Amino acid sequence: MSRFVLMGEPGRPEIRQDPQGRTVIRCEGPGVWVELRLGPERVRENLGFVSLETSEAQRTEIGLVREGGGWRLLSLGVLLLDIRELAKRWEAADLEAREQSAVNLLRRLREVVATYREAFGKLPENLALLGPAPKEGISAEAANLVDAELATGNKGGYRFRYRIVPAAEPTGEPTYELACAPVEYGKSGRRSFFLDSSGVLRGGDKQGAIATAADPRLEARERY
Repeated sequence: MSRFVLMGEPGRPEIRQDPQGRTVIRCEGPGVWVELRLGPERVRENLGFVSLETSEAQRTEIGLVREGGGWRLLSLGVLLLDIRELAKRWEAADLEAREQSAVNLLRRLREVVATYREAFGKLPENLALLGPAPKEGISAEAANLVDAELATGNKGGYRFRYRIVPAAEPTGEPTYELACAPVEYGKSGRRSFFLDSSGVLRGGDKQGAIATAADPRLEARERY
């Protein structure tokens, strides 16, 4: 919706059907709301068109093109959009989404490691121990805390690394580090990320190399 409507602040989205059976997309923000009503679609081979009406009764038509198994915006009204420029934006948005997903998985792994430690009184030796359990039940060798794909250390176009850090003092407890890097640099992601046991996130464009504790800290304003 952000491609068609400019609002001062993020709003709360809602999708419903109106009495005429049209799909209505509504976005409600502080003191303002916007609705878009979508008419029936017309599809011909790899092209599609959908009529659009705003809450101010303004009407136009959206053109779509089928690409890579999904639909991409082609035109708005009579304005033919710059597909090459849009392709660059779509690619950048896809990379950003994969990077954000990788960060979310790192944080999920941090929660899972804490759960494992609480359940079994020790840190897992590797990610494989966190994977699905057999029918015999959960154990320290198969904790059933992540899916089989993540347990292999590869998911969403990123490869993940888990490493135990020995205690600095003889009486201290070991900690751990989590890191991930894109499997195909520039395609599955650009940034590599590092997360320590305290939750500090670091990383940057490492040209596909793994991130470390020496990399810059990523602040909350960077959406991570």
